[in-house]
Amino acid sequence: MAKLDQLHEMLAPVVEGLGYECWGIEFLSQGKHSLLRVYIDHANGVGIEDCEAVSRQVSGVLDVEDPITNDYTLEVSSPGMDRPLFTLKQFADWAGSSVKIKLRVPFEGRRNFQGLLKGIEEQDVVVQVDDHEFLLPIDSIDKAQVIPRFD
Repeated sequence: MAKLDQLHEMLAPVVEGLGYECWGIEFLSQGKHSLLRVYIDHANGVGIEDCEAVSRQVSGVLDVEDPITNDYTLEVSSPGMDRPLFTLKQFADWAGSSVKIKLRVPFEGRRNFQGLLKGIEEQDVVVQVDDHEFLLPIDSIDKAQVIPRFD
């Protein structure tokens, strides 16, 4: 978690300086080779040129600061329709959407939840699964994403 916080602190200002929102950062350590994924968003949408521009800037900062000691791949992407959710504000903004949430540790005997995102209460994400409402601590969430609707 400390590595992710360090990367966010280093890279978010770079992304925002280019006029984009730093939607979130994922760092997947996979032995000798890791993946660093930076999600960017913009009111006018995000295209390949936007990703390339951000990638060049972020890559330059990473080369100078060298926060990742092993080999890694840098990906810059839009959040897409099945966007991942990282912050309490994002969970609040996407209330009313269907979501999939995976926890780091089990909560009430389960780690996976799929249902209606109701919003937030203090530091908890409120999700309704069938007839039961769960308050999931944001710090326990490993991965969360919106389930796109096609109707």
